[in-house]
Amino acid sequence: MDGMGNDMRETKPVFANAKPNGADALIERANRRLAVPEALTSLDELDVLYDDKIAALWTFMRPTGRPSFTPPMLGDFERWQDLIGRNFGPEKLPLRYLLLGSRAPGVFCFGGDLELFAQLIRRGDRDGLRHYGYRCVRILERNIRALDLPLITIGLVQGQALGGGFEALLSFDFIIAERSATFGLPEIMFGLFPGMGAHAILTRKLGSAMADRLILSNETWNAEQMYDLGIVDVLVEDGQGVEAAREFMVKSERRHPGLVAAKKATRISAPTPLAELCQIVDLWADAALDLSPSDLKLMQRLASAQSRLADRSRAA
Repeated sequence: MDGMGNDMRETKPVFANAKPNGADALIERANRRLAVPEALTSLDELDVLYDDKIAALWTFMRPTGRPSFTPPMLGDFERWQDLIGRNFGPEKLPLRYLLLGSRAPGVFCFGGDLELFAQLIRRGDRDGLRHYGYRCVRILERNIRALDLPLITIGLVQGQALGGGFEALLSFDFIIAERSATFGLPEIMFGLFPGMGAHAILTRKLGSAMADRLILSNETWNAEQMYDLGIVDVLVEDGQGVEAAREFMVKSERRHPGLVAAKKATRISAPTPLAELCQIVDLWADAALDLSPSDLKLMQRLASAQSRLADRSRAA
């Protein structure tokens, strides 16, 4: 995985290589960095760095346990979005690019909190399942709208993007993936389906037939296959993801207004309403409560296997 995905060393040249354009420019840049709210750079499970040179927020998930969307991780994403919305944009701190990657070795995200799902299903807690799903799709739908700011969102994949992790990526304007990255929606293997955006977004992007193939096949797809389908926009060699993202931002500067406008046009022509996403969550919650004991055991085995894989990767 690229160095920036694992530590902060790769971010230093962003500032160290900046060429001063006089004292006023240096003071302006320093003031911008100081204006970034401390709460944004102090989140528990998200590392956030503001690159004032290209007006970009680099964000990397830093899960404390299994690399999935646990309630604490969702809480960080909610605060992340709120802080960005309040502090960045026109007449505020400039923000042109918003990037999300992961520091978990070999994993972008395993998706939903399967251990929590199992607990809620055993209790027959439909409201708990719906509440979790609603939190996920609210975050996803706000990201689809680019937080209603004139910016470009970028998902950076270095490793496995499964289930809800894959769904989350689909909400970004552009996806950059390293060649060894893999993608999949494994929910069907234990009698469920991905309930937080896959149907709505993939059907719009690929059509219903190809969306069904991705959702129902339980296949694992590599980055090149996703590139050929048009899901991945930039395919790079392993270890080059961060640099490729930086180059993408720099090269997009001249066409930034056009890209922002084009993405807005896409959202107008193929909207993804929050009400639709929540309705699918309701179906997902009902389906989850109908899982058999054997399906539930398989879900838990998958969660345990993913936890062991994450632990081995951290220890390596």
